[in-house]
Amino acid sequence: MVKKLLLSPIYSVVALVLLSWTFYSNFNFVESLRLRYFDTLILNQEPMLNNIYTVNIDEPTINQYGQWPFPRGDYADLIKNLYERNAGLVVFNVLMSETDRSGEDLELAQLMQDYPVVLSMLGSNKGKNEPINPGAAVINPQYRELIPSMPGIIANVPILENKAVGAGIINTFPELDGVTRRAPLVLNSGDTLYPNVTMEVLRVLAGDPSFQIKLNPLGVDKLRIPQYGFLQTDNLGRVWIDWSQRSTSLSALSLPDDFEGGIVFVGPTAAGTTQPIATAAGSVYGHEMQAVLLGTVFNESNISRHPDAEAWAELAAIVIIGLLVILLARWTYIGLIFFVGSTGGIVYTSYYMFETQNILIDGFIPAAFIVVIGLLRYIVKFLDEFLQKQAIKKQFAGYASPTVVKMLQENPELIKEGVKKEVSIVFSDLRGFTPLGESFGDDVKGLTKVMNGYMDAITQPVLDSNGMIIKYIGDASMHIHNAPIDDSQHPRTAVQCGLDMLKAVEKFNDKIVSEGRPPVGMGAGINSGLGYIGEMGSTARHSYDVLGDSVSSAARIESKCKEYGCLLLVGEATYKHTKDDFFFLKVDDLQVKGKSVGLSIYTVLNDPGQYKPQYEQSREIHDLMHTHYKAQDFKRAGELCALLKGKFDGQIDGYYDMWIERCEYMKTQDLPKDWNGVFIASSK
Repeated sequence: MVKKLLLSPIYSVVALVLLSWTFYSNFNFVESLRLRYFDTLILNQEPMLNNIYTVNIDEPTINQYGQWPFPRGDYADLIKNLYERNAGLVVFNVLMSETDRSGEDLELAQLMQDYPVVLSMLGSNKGKNEPINPGAAVINPQYRELIPSMPGIIANVPILENKAVGAGIINTFPELDGVTRRAPLVLNSGDTLYPNVTMEVLRVLAGDPSFQIKLNPLGVDKLRIPQYGFLQTDNLGRVWIDWSQRSTSLSALSLPDDFEGGIVFVGPTAAGTTQPIATAAGSVYGHEMQAVLLGTVFNESNISRHPDAEAWAELAAIVIIGLLVILLARWTYIGLIFFVGSTGGIVYTSYYMFETQNILIDGFIPAAFIVVIGLLRYIVKFLDEFLQKQAIKKQFAGYASPTVVKMLQENPELIKEGVKKEVSIVFSDLRGFTPLGESFGDDVKGLTKVMNGYMDAITQPVLDSNGMIIKYIGDASMHIHNAPIDDSQHPRTAVQCGLDMLKAVEKFNDKIVSEGRPPVGMGAGINSGLGYIGEMGSTARHSYDVLGDSVSSAARIESKCKEYGCLLLVGEATYKHTKDDFFFLKVDDLQVKGKSVGLSIYTVLNDPGQYKPQYEQSREIHDLMHTHYKAQDFKRAGELCALLKGKFDGQIDGYYDMWIERCEYMKTQDLPKDWNGVFIASSK
């Protein structure tokens, strides 16, 4: 039962459900894989240059200016230098929350009156200094707690904070794997919404006094700076960072003559000055990520993902395609084409949607699911087929030729599904077992070995002719032709097989006689007709078998071999199909027990091509004998039987002896004038 369950398609369906539940219940693992896949999509984009610059306070800069942090006067000189080179706006990613030890805060503050600077603030567990009160128009402020939040804000010293044209949050919120891929454009602290540096830069550039945000029970509904319109974010106010944005990176010691009005982000990169941020594009410094984020928003990359919609679509794809893969696997090639095509289609759809619409759809997890389910299903399928083939081989190896066994392995439905078709059935039975058994006395082992040799001898012609052994019954056997393998000439094949079985018995006798054992004989009956073929029996025990009236007729024909003194008897249907291929003699019109109509039976002499010329003349006399018999001229029929003895090399002399006795018996019977010559048997 367990084996059957494991090897059924139901197992694959259950596995799909369990795998889906296990996989999706481990959110962190799944999400980590999904995010890395998104990284691949985003990083695969062509680089896009923009008018944004990053100026790095690197090792050479520190070596020239001296100790870090620099005196505020040095910052003032740097800012002035940038504007003299036509910077459009300077964004300073150096948090100045402590009073300058050189007392140069005032110098920097005075400079910022003439040269606009956007400063940086940091969300923290503790606040410090008073941050610029952002101009924010908030709709539905009761939902502020849904926005990423920090208890406090670390701002710059008041003298600088008040002179800056703006200040923005520089916090990053990494994903569960520690990599920053999205950045919030707003941060909540103390029931106040503070803009990200990017938001603040856009507000300053637009000359707007405030930014606008509309909240709903899910978080951010809309985020807007009037001049730039709506900014596309998720419900937490985050945007995906587009790493295709390429700003120009410069050392503070190697500035261009003209920034052409570009936005300049200034920040430290020297060792020990700051900690780099882990991103999908590798480790970058804070001002570098802010520059990319600004390019993302400013150039409307609008990378989006809607978890509610996309996640459900991905799950639906897994379930639907997974079930189709499982169902279509029964047709190997169709299933494989669909399996490969659907897996590739999922990945391509994901790639296409991002390239054309900037929509992030997870193609990896669904494709991985389909691959796992598909591999599992095909492993189960091929294992099932392998075990089935082994079972078929075990079941039929001794009952059918290798050709038939191979065909059954490739087409097991021929066994499981019953068919109704024309077949030729052959029954055989051993003659002379008693004297053979007596010759062994108590040597059961020796007798068994000889009997097995006999069965091997009569079985081999069956296998050689692609017949199917149905069963062995003691020293008897039953086999069929034209099932399961097709044989359009099955009546001829059956008759030839019967003759070959007789030859095999002769060779067998040569062997046992040489060992001092008495010879044995074989009688065989052949009939052709409709049969019902397939696996039959109980649930616990079943076998390949054939049923039908033609089967019972074949058995009864075989049972008459000894009575008629013939080795091989065939029914009328077999005779009609093969009468031109073998030398037949009519034996009788017989009505066996359980039958209401007569059955014409025939015997076969010699092999094709071995007829003796005198046989034809003797057959005419034989047929004449039957004519007299049917005309109730039993005296003349008996005389002709006596004349025919020895005419066929004595092969059926026993038949003529029996027939002479039959004629004498019929003389005593009171038969009607319209008697049809059918002999009614008293036994089966």
